[in-house]
Amino acid sequence: QVQLVESGGGAVQAGGSLRLSCAASGRSISNYPMGWFRQAPGKEREFVAAASWNSGITDYTESVKGRFTISRDNPKNTVYLQMSSLKPEDTAVYYCAAKSWGLATYRGAYNYWGQGTQVTVSS
Repeated sequence: QVQLVESGGGAVQAGGSLRLSCAASGRSISNYPMGWFRQAPGKEREFVAAASWNSGITDYTESVKGRFTISRDNPKNTVYLQMSSLKPEDTAVYYCAAKSWGLATYRGAYNYWGQGTQVTVSS
């Protein structure tokens, strides 16, 4: 089993930056594709970013391309989401997720989830 714990969320003004962290325990995630999703109030959980086991392949939803960067530190069993030029529409609970193999952008493909961290962007 893999346990995931997100941190780094908070409140920031539009144009600001945050870095989210996702610390894994229970098993090494070095071979696992990892993803970030978000869920705004009243909306479905949506894909944000994903990275292959060595970050050699990454994917982003269109609305965050050029602003967000997913990265990972496998020896530390940690995945990051650097968020810059934040907009009010980025406000959501952000979730880290892991899957056994294969990069994916849809929620159902992921086996393990964290509890989420709140990001609030004010205008």
